[in-house]
Amino acid sequence: MLNIAKGEAGSCYTYLSKGCKLCQEGAKMVLFITGICGKNCFYCPISDERKKSITFANERMVSSDMDIVEEAKQMGALGTGITGGEPLLEPEKVFRYIKVLKSEFGKEHHIHLYTALSLDENILGQLAAVGLDEIRFHPPADIWNSNMECYVSSIKKAMSIGVEAGLEIPAIEGAQEVAKMANEAGCFLNLNELEFSDTNFQAMKLRGYRLRDEISNAVDGSYKTGIRILQTTEKGHLCTSRYKDAVQLRRRLLRIAERTAREFDEITEDGTLIYGIIICNSAKKSARHVAELLLSSGVPEELFQVDKEEVYIAAWILEEIKKDIEADVEEMCIVERYPFPGGMIVEKVPL
Repeated sequence: MLNIAKGEAGSCYTYLSKGCKLCQEGAKMVLFITGICGKNCFYCPISDERKKSITFANERMVSSDMDIVEEAKQMGALGTGITGGEPLLEPEKVFRYIKVLKSEFGKEHHIHLYTALSLDENILGQLAAVGLDEIRFHPPADIWNSNMECYVSSIKKAMSIGVEAGLEIPAIEGAQEVAKMANEAGCFLNLNELEFSDTNFQAMKLRGYRLRDEISNAVDGSYKTGIRILQTTEKGHLCTSRYKDAVQLRRRLLRIAERTAREFDEITEDGTLIYGIIICNSAKKSARHVAELLLSSGVPEELFQVDKEEVYIAAWILEEIKKDIEADVEEMCIVERYPFPGGMIVEKVPL
């Protein structure tokens, strides 16, 4: 009987790769190479906006190598997960970015790569040479019950040259065949609880999948399927929908928030930032005049910031002084947003 360890938010495992351990800490930057992929998996969750040749480091659009370095520094990344689309449709970009990250952060910066392609010795050798630490193969679901020997061959070749290798697929019927393959190859298998997204919803419904409940995007039955398969998988990990949001994403946001928050930002337990905004109107008082008013009222200069015709300020201070300045400004509100430039606004409350 396999010893299955229980993790957070329903996740469980018989084995965790180093890449998974760092993801648990929220310490991996997500490097999205391209949204292009030729496999057309019905469960693909990628948004239409990203299904193009475009690169992101976390939520930052990448236009230069320094964008990637700066994003990794901003979150204190201990590693990077390279994904897509199919990242190896742009292999030279993958090679270059691995070299940039290893050069900047050292050999210990752990890098793993997702691919739906079976790979030959040539490209595996190039990936190993530039420093790839771990590779996760994703055989499309329509071949799980047929010959997957090409993936077994790629896994064995990767392991033979020092790259940790495994498989990563959704937890759905048929995955037991992939689990058998993982056991035979001696590699790990990551099972992800299947989720609905805006882009895969119709294809999933046509195949009879349905939501588990009204508060989750998880597919009904996927978790039970994953548990059943994990019980037969020597080196397996079941990653839940809730775990990805409640643990991985939250910890990554907290790492970023702790390193980027201004003196007046309040960091929430979810890693978002809360602060106040005063929107000024030069017909009344300019932002500079409002700043002078704040200083004369005893507000320390480190607890607010002027940006053009807006003043950012500690939320609790704005709550206290709003009645004193409301006649002089256009608008006041409390904002909660993700902790990076241009981060999504979670909530905006007018005062």
